[in-house]
Amino acid sequence: MISRGKWGSKVGFILAAAGSAIGLGNIWRFPYITGNNGGALFVLIYIVAIIVLGLPIMLAEFALGRATAKNPVGAFNAIRPGTKWHFTGFLGVITGVMILTFYSVIAGWTLGYCLKCLGGQFKGIVREKAALVFQSFISDSWVQILWLAVFLLLTIYIVSKGISGGLEKYAKVMMPLLFVIMLLLLIRSLTLPGAEKGLQFYLKPDFSKINGRVFLAAMGQAFFSLSLGMGTMLTYGSYLKRKENLVSSAAWVAALDSLIAILAGFIIFPALFSQNMMPDQGPGLVFVILPVIFSQMPGGVWFGFAFFTLLAVAALTSTISLLEVPVAFLIDEKKWPRHKATWLVGMVAFVLAVPSALSGGGVRFFTNLPILHKDFLSLWDKLWGNIALSIGAFLVAIFVGYVWKTANALDEITNNGVKFRLAKCWVLSIKYVCPLLILIVLISQFF
Repeated sequence: MISRGKWGSKVGFILAAAGSAIGLGNIWRFPYITGNNGGALFVLIYIVAIIVLGLPIMLAEFALGRATAKNPVGAFNAIRPGTKWHFTGFLGVITGVMILTFYSVIAGWTLGYCLKCLGGQFKGIVREKAALVFQSFISDSWVQILWLAVFLLLTIYIVSKGISGGLEKYAKVMMPLLFVIMLLLLIRSLTLPGAEKGLQFYLKPDFSKINGRVFLAAMGQAFFSLSLGMGTMLTYGSYLKRKENLVSSAAWVAALDSLIAILAGFIIFPALFSQNMMPDQGPGLVFVILPVIFSQMPGGVWFGFAFFTLLAVAALTSTISLLEVPVAFLIDEKKWPRHKATWLVGMVAFVLAVPSALSGGGVRFFTNLPILHKDFLSLWDKLWGNIALSIGAFLVAIFVGYVWKTANALDEITNNGVKFRLAKCWVLSIKYVCPLLILIVLISQFF
């Protein structure tokens, strides 16, 4: 019988699950979304959204995973055999693979920029030149495929080593490393001349800017940053021992994920304002604007290298979890050995990732898709990173709330004498609040 594996310790599980949630969404996406939505006001609403929307769904996935000790497909089948609910699990498995394909491309950019920083390519660079460097980089087909392959090989190697020997072992190294790098960057950023203007933007809410768009952006960021809706947390929960406290584990994961995102803002906004740059720079903030900032500050070469190393570590903790979901499916349902499952899915992901790697200008067709007039990577991000995740999380909430029933879920959550003082609030949230909010976020994707 093929062993699925178990987490060796609660700390290892929390670091691995937090690593899954912590990624480019926290350090790349969170700052530019914050900058585009009013700064401190957005952060305040985001924290509320994490508590109201993110935590309940995460706890539901943990409970579903541990109760069945199965992958997403097996979990739904175990509770409602002979029904169509297992297609929700299949959606999660497919979503994980598809997100891995384009996410690995962006993750590869971080490795390329580490070398660019060390090579001094950003010394004295201006914004226009930085934009040209970035465009030249992402349009070089062979360079993109090379970095994609390197990142996927790192991911495959770690996942092939198993739960305690791979995911947990490397999470215990990468997560502390991520915190150390962030603290060093934080100290450097806060000591820059003019940093106080960035702190004011980030910490002093302007309630006159409150509107529906800010709420939608905050809910979307909270939801997507926690890796919900694709079975990752369900799969990680399936490796948990019966004695572990699911409530405290979910709280720790959400807290660490939010902390990293908020710390990223403390690094980026003081640095932006110190160079008299506006915060609403959009997605190009990290790869176009920050190199300009690094070039203008003392020790900028090392500051830039440390920052892109940080991005690479954060991205790797997420690609590991994305690969683990389909691997767990093949181990559970097809009885494949971990090594074989990991390499097969990894190679399939590499082939499927090539269109995204070529969509930055390498191949005209993928750069500007006919009719849609959108590049392939952006289309895949919208389809799988937004819409599919929302559908998956909505179905999880409905399944736990109305099919499995919250009473059964609570039995799992309070197993081994765990006290859950907010049980009634969680039931209300998973049955009514979460489905409604997720539905709003889902519909907003089409407008």
